Amino acid sequence: MDQVACDLLKADAARYIWWETPDEAMRRPARVIAQVMNLGDLDDVSALLDSVGEESFREVLGHAEPGWFNAKSWHYWHYALGLCQPSDAIPQLPVRTFC
Repeated sequence: MDQVACDLLKADAARYIWWETPDEAMRRPARVIAQVMNLGDLDDVSALLDSVGEESFREVLGHAEPGWFNAKSWHYWHYALGLCQPSDAIPQLPVRTFC
């Protein structure tokens, strides 16, 4: 990831990972990307997508942890990133399990 992408991601961390400092949030950049994908406004999502690329978004979606996405965003990104077609079943959202 280049410096421009890192700077943008850190700014997004400050805005979308409000319960941690930006430096703490940057230890898990995939979490920051997921939070922007899930909650971001159009400008923030577009800027981040342009900066880190679709492959990064696909990687985050493919390795998402429980709670990172709501159902609406989960479905949207599978279609938007070409991972599923309208006739395909969307993979289940990751879920938390308790022993």
